[in-house]
Amino acid sequence: MIVCVAVVGHQNNPLYLQSFTEADDALKLHHIVHCSLDVIDERVNNPKRSAPTLNETFLGLLYPTENYKVYGYLTNTKVKFIMVTTDLDVKDADARNFFRKFHAAYVDAVSNPFHVPGKKIASRSFGARVSTIVKSFVSGTTG
Repeated sequence: MIVCVAVVGHQNNPLYLQSFTEADDALKLHHIVHCSLDVIDERVNNPKRSAPTLNETFLGLLYPTENYKVYGYLTNTKVKFIMVTTDLDVKDADARNFFRKFHAAYVDAVSNPFHVPGKKIASRSFGARVSTIVKSFVSGTTG
């Protein structure tokens, strides 16, 4: 089950963060998302990586915690998507498919002429679309 998704700008500014759990966990999930930014920066800026993997947008499992697994995705414009899940058995193909749909929803939201680039995404339709994508991931119908 996905408990949190986030969109973080290229300057590590939060553009969208949604928790799908009780309010008690919200602060912990914010912390996990913040910590995952360091892991993303380390992977992207690591000169030892081979050239084919540098062009890969799906970053895979960033790090596991006791209760969560954190996955990451990096767009061409250096916007980061982060997914925190309690399901400790997520397949990479399912996570890739989730991020592909999440990225498409993000592109639609920022393509709105009333959206100011670099500002938080306040679109209700984006929030509803993200909730639908998360629910489809939970039910296993990401294909």
